[in-house]
Amino acid sequence: MQQTRIRVLFALLALAAVYIADDVWIRFRIPPRQQPFGTVTVQRYDAIPEKNGKTEFDFEAPVVQTCVRSLFPHMGYAPCWYLSRHAEQRINY
Repeated sequence: MQQTRIRVLFALLALAAVYIADDVWIRFRIPPRQQPFGTVTVQRYDAIPEKNGKTEFDFEAPVVQTCVRSLFPHMGYAPCWYLSRHAEQRINY
């Protein structure tokens, strides 16, 4: 029981340390030549259910979104690796 608590505490501390290091890397631009922000083109579409049980899809114009080049979200921006893998965003009504 005690060893399990120590392992969980160690895992949480390790995760917190990685998050803090990631945040410091973004805020202080380490290395200085690398830009902390990037952009990804996102295709959004609306999924509108109809009365007959079918779904109508209404595609919007592609939008360029700012993202952060890090492991975790920072400063209100999603990570570029996540946003590039989810470049199609469905909005359900």
